[in-house]
Amino acid sequence: MKRLETQDWQDITATLHDRGFCVVDQVLTEEECNQLIRNYASPDLYRKTIVMERYRFGSGEYKYFKYPLSTLITAIRQTVYTHIAPVANKWMDVLQTGKTFPDTHEELLQQCQTAGQDKPTVLILKYGVGGFNTLHQDLYGDIYFPLQIVLFLNEPGEDYTGGEFVLTEQIPRAQSKANVLQPRKGSMLIFTTNFRPVKGSKGYYRVNMKHGVSPVHNGNRHTLGIIFHDALS
Repeated sequence: MKRLETQDWQDITATLHDRGFCVVDQVLTEEECNQLIRNYASPDLYRKTIVMERYRFGSGEYKYFKYPLSTLITAIRQTVYTHIAPVANKWMDVLQTGKTFPDTHEELLQQCQTAGQDKPTVLILKYGVGGFNTLHQDLYGDIYFPLQIVLFLNEPGEDYTGGEFVLTEQIPRAQSKANVLQPRKGSMLIFTTNFRPVKGSKGYYRVNMKHGVSPVHNGNRHTLGIIFHDALS
């Protein structure tokens, strides 16, 4: 995907190592965002719908896509993975986890299938007034990739207010830190799925992280979530 290939991945990589997340602007066009929102009403694209209140996940709704994914989503998933797999492997190395991830997304999906994880985890989320998402981690099985992305399909301040993306860090022997973000329409947020390494005086240590969405005050908020590993169900 050319517009992703031309991004400054050296800077993105440095930011991910430093903060555990990075916002990349203007990844999706206006029309691509609008089309993804329109497609929310097309049941043939999805394998499962989750009403968040039913599971105490928050207030709102999301739908999991089914295979085959669209050309656009597949291109984003494969291209971004290729650039951030070295980040994930560096994290695993400095934390001495003994894990490594393959160079290509196709190889990661093969590992998932071998473990019985063959359901796509790409999802689109919709929040109305009062909608929110509790703090959580998207793991889905024993095979999971430690980074994921969210693409923002509405313009904050115009299409909705509130609805900030919240990313918390639980630093050992300290209180949690909250990062509150509100990327613009078409932007992509790359962030850690469950933890990141931080260098201390005695080497690297693990900082656990969770993410969620603050309550929407007005309007509607849609996002596209791309998780790189597949799920058991």
